[in-house]
Amino acid sequence: MNRTMKTTTFLLMSLFCLQLFACTQENNLQPDNNQIETENTELMEIQIIIGTSSFSATLEDNATAKAFIERLPLTITMTELNNNEKYFDLTEGLPANASNPGTIRNGDLMLYGSNTLVLFYKSISTSYNYTRIGKIDDPEGLAETLGTGNVEVTFQIK
Repeated sequence: MNRTMKTTTFLLMSLFCLQLFACTQENNLQPDNNQIETENTELMEIQIIIGTSSFSATLEDNATAKAFIERLPLTITMTELNNNEKYFDLTEGLPANASNPGTIRNGDLMLYGSNTLVLFYKSISTSYNYTRIGKIDDPEGLAETLGTGNVEVTFQIK
């Protein structure tokens, strides 16, 4: 091989190595898919305080729950309705993406329309549309704690 060919080969190999190195560095700057998935599924947890009782709740990973958590802490007087739920009309609406859940479970925290916060304390079938905000992790004793009338409830970040 003559000197010009050796120089050309060396330059081409060097250029190839530099491109390979650049691609490797660029790939290292991208978060891996597992990291993205973990960050997106991070649980949002809150406390719901009623009198001297406290319930832990896990919020959904949606725009409604994210907007709700930004308003915490929040202490409100919730109104009794239908012997299965307490509700409160928020002064400013939350983003809504309502659908019919079919069955609502004891401990479900939902949004009716865009501004009515609803905490269910009995499981029921429904034909109404709601946006899911979250769910009390262990709703045992929730109905007794909420009682039959209006009640003061505090929502706060855990």
